[in-house]
Amino acid sequence: VSSPGSWALREPICHHDGKQASWKCGFVRTIIQHPCPRHDPKGPGKARMLKKIQICLCFFFVSGILYEISLLSSCCFSYMPMSKHFLTPEQVLNLGKSIIFLETTERLEPSPLVSCSVESAARIYQDRPIILFMKGLTNDTALDLNSSYAAFSLLSSMKNVFIFPLQMETVFQETPLLQWYNQVVPEQEKNWVHVSSDASRLALIWKYGGIYMDTDVISIRPIPEDSFLAAQKSQFSSNGIFGFPAHHKFIWDCMENFVLKYNGNIWGNQGPFLMTRMLKAICNLTDFKGTEDHSCQNISFLNPQRFYPIPYPAWGRYYEVWDKSPNFNHSYALHLWNFMNHNRKAVVAGSNTLAEKLYKAYCPTTYEDLIQNAELRNFTLPEDTA
Repeated sequence: VSSPGSWALREPICHHDGKQASWKCGFVRTIIQHPCPRHDPKGPGKARMLKKIQICLCFFFVSGILYEISLLSSCCFSYMPMSKHFLTPEQVLNLGKSIIFLETTERLEPSPLVSCSVESAARIYQDRPIILFMKGLTNDTALDLNSSYAAFSLLSSMKNVFIFPLQMETVFQETPLLQWYNQVVPEQEKNWVHVSSDASRLALIWKYGGIYMDTDVISIRPIPEDSFLAAQKSQFSSNGIFGFPAHHKFIWDCMENFVLKYNGNIWGNQGPFLMTRMLKAICNLTDFKGTEDHSCQNISFLNPQRFYPIPYPAWGRYYEVWDKSPNFNHSYALHLWNFMNHNRKAVVAGSNTLAEKLYKAYCPTTYEDLIQNAELRNFTLPEDTA
């Protein structure tokens, strides 16, 4: 209500602020004047008319409130692909408990494995935003649901998947990593793709909280922990998947050590070796026995079975046919060790490999659209051309 004798309905408006292709939304009030109800001695007819007008105005007022509430809830979680374009990374990340993926190459077309990782997370964590940050994507890149990139279109159409440009200087603001980033020369770095990814995941999780996952991790059931590291083996931590609340001290300490002990020539020095040395500094790590997890300083150190039931020396088994496929009953997700896949083994429709079965079970849309349909098109192409 604006004042006696008037109603105020709030209507959403959006305008372009001229900066980095971002939009700002607000509300404008529409004032509807109406007469105050008064006793009319001349007869009940006019009173009934005024009462009907009041009821109508109340209906419009309540409808306006409900519409505004619906707009607010849609800002928190928009499941319509077109409306997602109006949300900034900060707005989505501030919702909390995001699942974060990174692509630190210039690649714009996600591979089937990347698509499977994102899709499986979107299916397992349907109430959480799934965010893929891509370095090759800019605010000026024209990509949408009709994109010629099949995987990009597939992921963009998923209700809780958001794809944003990875702007490292913005990500590193207000963290110990900013000074390092301003001094480092990427062209002179031997492992820049990996090092920049190691840094970005730390900054994003520290700022906003949530779970970071590598783009070769297939989710199979929800992770029940809020603060956790994933053991790759006894007394050795991975950084391929981890989760913490925002502003957790352990992640801040990791960022400081990242800068203090920086050596870009040693692969993993800013990644799994960083996580391991920081965990050992505060915890007395022991070997795992069975499938139990360890806990120290309110941080869960999860058993290798949770994400690495097939260790990296045996990574090729994902692309083999098994007499009896494992059930992975003790796992939350599966790391497919794509870094080891130098021969670029891929999922092939009809191959009956373990990886194909995982795709069918946990990322069926990726399997159908990017693998089955692609092979069907390749099979029919020569005949059609003839």
